[in-house]
Amino acid sequence: MPEQRILHAGLRERVASAAQAAALIRPGETVAMSGFTGSGYPKAVPQALASHIEAAHARGEAFRINLLTGASTAPELDGALAQVDGLAMRMPFQSDPGARQRINAGALDYLDIHLSHVAQHVWFGFYNQIDTAVVEVAAILEDGALVPTTSVGNNKTWLDLAQRVIIEVNQWQPVELLGMHDIYYGTALPPHRRPIPMVRGDERIGQTTLRCDPDKIAAVVLTDAPDRNSPFNPIDADSQRIAGHLIEFLKHEVARGRLPANLLPLQSGVGNIPNAVLAGLGASGLRDLEAYTEVIQDGMLDLLKSGVLRYASCTGFALSPAANEEFRRNLDFYRSRIVMRTQEISNHPEMVRRLGCIGMNGMIEADLYGNINSTHVMGSSIMNGIGGSGDFARNGFLSIFLSASTAKNGTISSIVPMVSHVDHTEHDVAVIVTEQGLADLRGLSPKQRARAVIAHCAHPDYRDALQDYFDRACRDSYGKHTPHLLPEALSWHQRWLDTGTMQAG
Repeated sequence: MPEQRILHAGLRERVASAAQAAALIRPGETVAMSGFTGSGYPKAVPQALASHIEAAHARGEAFRINLLTGASTAPELDGALAQVDGLAMRMPFQSDPGARQRINAGALDYLDIHLSHVAQHVWFGFYNQIDTAVVEVAAILEDGALVPTTSVGNNKTWLDLAQRVIIEVNQWQPVELLGMHDIYYGTALPPHRRPIPMVRGDERIGQTTLRCDPDKIAAVVLTDAPDRNSPFNPIDADSQRIAGHLIEFLKHEVARGRLPANLLPLQSGVGNIPNAVLAGLGASGLRDLEAYTEVIQDGMLDLLKSGVLRYASCTGFALSPAANEEFRRNLDFYRSRIVMRTQEISNHPEMVRRLGCIGMNGMIEADLYGNINSTHVMGSSIMNGIGGSGDFARNGFLSIFLSASTAKNGTISSIVPMVSHVDHTEHDVAVIVTEQGLADLRGLSPKQRARAVIAHCAHPDYRDALQDYFDRACRDSYGKHTPHLLPEALSWHQRWLDTGTMQAG
């Protein structure tokens, strides 16, 4: 019943259908929606908006919007709007196949930016004003305060800056989430910024709810629909080997006195390899670990439940169906160990540097000198986006990038002479890990880096070719500091496009 979730009398009177709410959004608007890695996104209004757009197109009318979110969302949002050609611009991160296809076909403008930049850039006025915000909540309290759901993302900024707000109250989201969030309202614009008053990742510096002027809320839509929850693939042998190399390295750093016995706060990207690393940490003997990250996935719940992880700070969840059920069954346990923050705090460079986070992120490819491509296939085709990996790579205590050494059944080498797109320069990369081994690049010159990457990370099928390229580059390149043969540097990518494999015939 609405009364159970909408306790503010005035807002209870604004309950509307998804179609009625979506009709408030006009062509050309900039619309900001909640959602981060498939959690906490609006479920009904985007689909109703897609239907409005489709009908408008059938009448020969132009109707597209500019869409901002926290990060990736789900088929009900990105997928539905992309399918009806309803998006003119999308930022800052996406993972939907339909949206990706339109981006790579040149039909959808995409702004792929660091997640820590999104809120502040909107506050700075770098983009259009936000016309409408559509934000999912678990409940509306008597005073109008909004109980966040399974992600916070940029919701605070959207609610603050939007001219009009539509709230989805999702009855699937547990009201017991109240108390898990820490919404900090102390940020300010330059030149009036103050230090963030937090020195530990588990500190609380804000309030447990979001606030919004009730006069801006034009509609409240009741929903009862789950987050997108995709199961993770079983941990394969390569992922286990990658995890083993990394955990051995971290233990070595502890033994050398460069890391404390409980490491430093961990940041982990989403995917099967990071999940394998988290599983490996559970069996490593390390204890009292901490996490200051963007996303909590299955492996972190396991570490919290086993007591290996003391707390986890995040801005959203990315849980499989089984892990989501575990979370909901034991919400009281997790509420005391998880802090959910706004994206501008979870990814803030000030906090990443202060806490000394260990960043562990995936990559598409690395080159001999440690430059990382984490976003583009063959230099031109976007995969998902940079997300928050750069926030942690540039500012963390350690920046670690992980990948299998080959892709596409061995036809692509993840270690190449020169990356086809640069997201993280060699200056921001400390460690590269594949199933073949680990290259510690700290304190190494470019040529020393190349030797370490070839020896420890390259697949045997490509190692000799990489060594041959490097040897000839050292002999024949224009300069000898970072040797490259420019006519050949990207030839591996072109060979794959031409023949379907990077291996020479």
